[in-house]
Amino acid sequence: MAPTDGGVGLGTGDDVSYRPVAEINVTPFIDVMLVLLIIFMVAAPLMTAGVPVQLPKTAAQAVSQPRQPVVVSVDRDGRLFLRSDEVAPADMPARLAALAAEDPEAVVHVRGDQSLSYGRVMELMGQVSRAGFTRVSLMAEGPAAAPAGTGRP
Repeated sequence: MAPTDGGVGLGTGDDVSYRPVAEINVTPFIDVMLVLLIIFMVAAPLMTAGVPVQLPKTAAQAVSQPRQPVVVSVDRDGRLFLRSDEVAPADMPARLAALAAEDPEAVVHVRGDQSLSYGRVMELMGQVSRAGFTRVSLMAEGPAAAPAGTGRP
């Protein structure tokens, strides 16, 4: 409340007329919000801890564990491997088709030696695709760390 005419009232005697101030002081509101924000930031990690409960029994099947990817490799001599087993080039399409029939959603990782031609690795990827796999990934190694004292990053 503030005086309307500099302290001189319009009424009789010592009466002073006041009018309401139309400004809202938001500083206390902001202070409260910041305190609540800090409280929730501190309390949120504590709420992720498990609460001990007695879970009901169910007849539903257990969720299956993620499957290992199918790894197809070709070494520098051109020998083909399915997982860690060497496979004859003529037998590779049939073996891949059998694996695709079991699980067409399986992920296939194709590994090729760096000395091989691009065409040879693409030929192997074509065999994987023709077998029915749709999720195919090429494998590569990340950059190796430089030995200490070489001056290279």
